Amino acid sequence: MSLRPAVFFDRDGNLNEEIGYAGDPDRIRLLPGAAEAVRAVREAGMPAVVISNQSGIARGLLTVEQVETVNARVLGLLAAEGAAVDALYYCPHHPEGEIAAYAIACECRKPAPGLLQRAAAEHGIDLPASYVVGDKVSDVQLAHAVGGRGVLVQTGYGPREREKAVAQGVKIDHVANDVLDAVRWILTEAG
Repeated sequence: MSLRPAVFFDRDGNLNEEIGYAGDPDRIRLLPGAAEAVRAVREAGMPAVVISNQSGIARGLLTVEQVETVNARVLGLLAAEGAAVDALYYCPHHPEGEIAAYAIACECRKPAPGLLQRAAAEHGIDLPASYVVGDKVSDVQLAHAVGGRGVLVQTGYGPREREKAVAQGVKIDHVANDVLDAVRWILTEAG
């Protein structure tokens, strides 16, 4: 199998509105352009993969079932607009969590590369040629951890995270207004 680049999308604040620890699927709303962005990636022949830290599970604020119900809602909203993702992965861990089974330092919590490595193994993805799009510095750092490129959107936590990146000296490969703007840049770059 020949490897191909992918676009990895953070979920909250990137594809859907940021509402904090999202446990109620009825509160989930896609951000404008999210479905169009996912469709464009797939039409370009690239896998579209959602990756998300869900530390609310480790913190005892959300159950696995709530996170999976919200994930299903996001995928359903995308599907209603003709967009589908190739896979969705999430990390339930946090080293300072309250729920012992999830209170661990792991290799899947962004910016650690575990979720991307799993996706690469399961979907034939060329990680150094791939992109990560999200609203946090950890999304950009995740891209760099596998040799890829990180795009910071200015939705969700993006504006404050941009300042954080500058303060920490984290190089952002591109700053986009939103996820659709990010994908347009990626498709031009991947050309």
